[in-house]
Amino acid sequence: MGDKRGNEMGMPLQPQVSMATEQSNGKKSPKYTSFPSQQLAHIWGTKHHQTCLESNRVSSVRFYSKGTIHSEVLAEKEPLSSPLAESSLPDENQSEAPKETKWTSPLMDRLKSCGSPSDVLELTSKYTPTFKQISSCLGHIWFSTKKMSTDNQRYELQLMFEHPGFDMLLQQAMTSVGQMGNRDVAYSLLSMVNLGVPQGSRVIQTFLRNCQENLNDFDEKSLSILASCLRNMEHSNNTDALKDGMRMVVEARLPGIKNVMALQNMMRMLGKDAPMGLKQKFEAKALSMSNHFSLLDSQHMITAMATMKFYSEPLLDICSKIIQENINGIPFNPLFETMQSYRQLQYRDLELLTDISEHAASMIDIWTKKQRLAFCPAAVMEAFAGKVIENPKALTLKDLLCVVKVYSTLNYDLQHRRQQFLDSLIPALVSYLPKMSSFELLKAVYHLCLLGHFPSALLEPLLQSSTLEKFKSTDPNYLANQERMFQTVNLCLHLEHPVLPQPLTVPPTVLGAPVLDSRAVIPELSQCLQSVMEDQANTTLQERVLVLGFYFIDGVITKPLPSETDSGSAESRQRIAVICPAHSSFCFGTSHPRGTLALKMRHLKTLGYDPVWVTEQELQSTPEEKRTDFLRDRIFPEHRSQAEWRN
Repeated sequence: MGDKRGNEMGMPLQPQVSMATEQSNGKKSPKYTSFPSQQLAHIWGTKHHQTCLESNRVSSVRFYSKGTIHSEVLAEKEPLSSPLAESSLPDENQSEAPKETKWTSPLMDRLKSCGSPSDVLELTSKYTPTFKQISSCLGHIWFSTKKMSTDNQRYELQLMFEHPGFDMLLQQAMTSVGQMGNRDVAYSLLSMVNLGVPQGSRVIQTFLRNCQENLNDFDEKSLSILASCLRNMEHSNNTDALKDGMRMVVEARLPGIKNVMALQNMMRMLGKDAPMGLKQKFEAKALSMSNHFSLLDSQHMITAMATMKFYSEPLLDICSKIIQENINGIPFNPLFETMQSYRQLQYRDLELLTDISEHAASMIDIWTKKQRLAFCPAAVMEAFAGKVIENPKALTLKDLLCVVKVYSTLNYDLQHRRQQFLDSLIPALVSYLPKMSSFELLKAVYHLCLLGHFPSALLEPLLQSSTLEKFKSTDPNYLANQERMFQTVNLCLHLEHPVLPQPLTVPPTVLGAPVLDSRAVIPELSQCLQSVMEDQANTTLQERVLVLGFYFIDGVITKPLPSETDSGSAESRQRIAVICPAHSSFCFGTSHPRGTLALKMRHLKTLGYDPVWVTEQELQSTPEEKRTDFLRDRIFPEHRSQAEWRN
């Protein structure tokens, strides 16, 4: 108790973590031991915060939360961003939080009817909560904000921080922490952190100190709650020391963990910095529990692996099969979060993605437009295009920019509906011109150029001197991307000659200096190209060609046209541009080129080249003795026809 009093008085103490061992039946087991914490940087006191409120009541919430309100408080929750997303407490724990106080009391009887933080604080000001009731009060304050809109949530949190009863409740929590049960301590800490109480404040640091002292006595559920809390906490001596202790305790108890949600919370808390050996232990434990995975368990396991940056194909396959079997029962947000995790883990399952595409297309009339834009498969692209044509005014500027980006980067051809789609999009974009930043206007024009569309209503405002002047102050970190987009727009205007009311050109000041491409042709391709050329008469090969200072070609093969006998002019010779694009330059599961590659091939054709592509992955997956024939057939398809005719 001496340590605790010293801590509350703000005496300088230092946290340490050690591994002690205790003897039990002749066996040693790891034990976490905590030592006194450091001096607490921020002291929570009534006098302190009231003075600040008097000087600036408008910014009171920001003062309490060190300049920002916690992202969990203000951001809309994605149900699968964490197993705590709906309530910030594990589902299996939520129902048990109020059960900690089983007796009846005026406070507990009235707590259930409180609909806002202020209601709870009025109640605790009237009825002083016992040390067993403090956790329920803090938890209810947080739960009451969960279903509020963002604006309403901001307002209610500001009222909460300004309410004198909130400071009283935190003072009571700090002085009662030594009497609380471990689960109440964990719940209280989680609620305070989620509400945005400064993590350097004395009350938070006191609770962290208590968790350090009693960590060995935490049961599985208490550890799960604490892991949920620590996952998003800022670095501090006490927080880092507690995380180290959690890692040791979790590793020691891992074989005995029975709850999947608890396992996932611990995986998220330890995150990408967990040792590989511990990640593999988590994998083995999860696989041993996989026969009992529910749909929710499977989704959460995938996001937990993404958080840890740990790729386990057996575990991903099991979870993906469960998701695929239940695809029609998954709401948008969890499905979107799962897709994001797949992307982070670079896991691809074409059958699963096809099922998700069909499900997304069937749900397009139910999901909001913002949600639909997250998916890009053909069925969804067609369905969403119909919605855009039907009511383009329903889209916000952010939605419109996302639409043109998605359709252009995927090089999606709407065929007979293309013009109708563009005719609906452009007026909607033009209506937002007064609200567009110069960079948003550049992005819109750039993506429309990828689509081969050049609306003067957007091009002219972009190329006005007043707009171009704004690009001179671009952050150096974004300058290269900006110059690349301007270079693309400039090439499109010069090569595709769109019909415009007046000629337009991009001034050199925003194009930047030409960047010399220092890439080398991959050895396998270079060797195969040279082998292909050995039996080609009157044919030349030139490697590493940079066209217009922008498009890199791995190899240009020049040969006479079959019907020409001239020796001279370029028109009488065929130029084949062999390019080796990245595998990611194609839509997944297809050979359909994405936006920038499609534009490159379009422009090379305009310049008189016959573009032929082969990916590095294709070359490396082809046996070495067959690579030359494979490439010859790709470059000279007539060679294959002649060979087949002979056979």
